[in-house]
Amino acid sequence: MPNLMSYKNKRVVITGCYSGMGEATARLLLELGAEVHGLDYQVSKLDLASFNQLDLRDPASIDAAVARIDGKIDVLFNCAGVSGTFAPLDVFKVNYIGPRRLTDLLAPRIAPGGAIACIASTAGFAWQRQVAELKPLIEITDYAQAVAWCEERLKGAGDAYSLSKATIIIWTQIAAAALIKRGVRMNCILPGPTQTPFMEAQVKVTPEAAIDAFTQPINRRSTPEEQAWPLVFLGSDAASYVNGVALPVDGGFVGGVATGEIDLAKLFGANPKAQAQ
Repeated sequence: MPNLMSYKNKRVVITGCYSGMGEATARLLLELGAEVHGLDYQVSKLDLASFNQLDLRDPASIDAAVARIDGKIDVLFNCAGVSGTFAPLDVFKVNYIGPRRLTDLLAPRIAPGGAIACIASTAGFAWQRQVAELKPLIEITDYAQAVAWCEERLKGAGDAYSLSKATIIIWTQIAAAALIKRGVRMNCILPGPTQTPFMEAQVKVTPEAAIDAFTQPINRRSTPEEQAWPLVFLGSDAASYVNGVALPVDGGFVGGVATGEIDLAKLFGANPKAQAQ
């Protein structure tokens, strides 16, 4: 019986491979036999097939990184992201606009049967209420125009981090419907709070109690490896009929909210803008 989780003879590209969930995912892919091509702002220490520095805030950097990876690929993993400690526009550039440009450039090179897997967040769990607002952004394919849209939107109230993650979720589901017509799947995971350098930065601006509200009902934070396995599954042949899915990997938080087992008003009354990843 074939091992459908194997990545032997598969070429993958992964962003955010320096640390956290992206690093854990890259390590797992290497263990599963993948040829891994890494992209990150900071230099990865892993033994990758290739590594190129990438600044998702700079379209020229994105284009240059893509040009250095030749040939067909099998899977793209969008794992790079920044916390709410960054300027709101930079949050959107790194979390959505940059990965969108990278994906648009690499998607034509993904072989039929391949996949795209992204990291969103439970911070975007209310995405259903934001579809009408965010679809106009997702319809924009030009980097500069997307930045202009976000600049205008971010003048008002709202949490740029949560909004960027909701955008990833909606984009995933819209793009999946088009990509599958040529045999490429696209999915994303919604991690709950995960113990990474990202989280160490986030606790500087968000009380830990507010972050840990997102750990209900499991009542602990995830490890990076616990997020890497579901993400790698979505990119594998084992998930060949899984497409357009926003998969909560959160110990039951999203399910608890959906069924009323978790009382949001009580849980987040002190800080409704609590962020998680």
